[in-house]
Amino acid sequence: MNKLLLVLFFALLSCNHKQPIEDTRDYTATHKEALTFCQENKFNEDFYFLIDMTIHSGKNRFFVYDFKTKSFTHQNLVTHGTCDVFEDNPEKYKVAKFSNTPDSHCSMLGKYKIGKRDYSSWGIRVKYWLHGLETTNSNAVKRVVVLHSWSAVPSTEIYPRYAPLSWGCPAVSDAFMQELDAQLATALKPVLLWIVN
Repeated sequence: MNKLLLVLFFALLSCNHKQPIEDTRDYTATHKEALTFCQENKFNEDFYFLIDMTIHSGKNRFFVYDFKTKSFTHQNLVTHGTCDVFEDNPEKYKVAKFSNTPDSHCSMLGKYKIGKRDYSSWGIRVKYWLHGLETTNSNAVKRVVVLHSWSAVPSTEIYPRYAPLSWGCPAVSDAFMQELDAQLATALKPVLLWIVN
């Protein structure tokens, strides 16, 4: 009986252990540049967040990359901005458009420092301020483009359907935000979030 309980215990442990996620696209150069940036700027060197806006919004395109294991440990859906304030954007669900212009509701490319944890009126009531580090995203704080969750964002892929649209924030599901929040709590240095296209 004791042996059976022991076997069941270890089987349960192995089921709950997260396996590295297969990296099907070649992000080698991106990961290398991210690590160099983190080393040179005294950022967290354990992991960083990568959002690839070339991927369909109904598929996982928000990744957590572990520099030590050289693998993705988490992935999920993330929104992009409507980008339809100053011009019509009939393709807004299909294609992310980018602008640093205030009030544009567009997504912004580039590297960000994930800043202070704060209260959000969305999702699990947690947000992280994003500080744009490039000319493409320097208005992030002014635009209040933050990392937060939203109950309308699913926790699993919904392709060929699309994720909902935001006003430029990278919004994730409530469940995924809980995972990100827990991971950010372990970081002793600023964490890099990088949005690419």
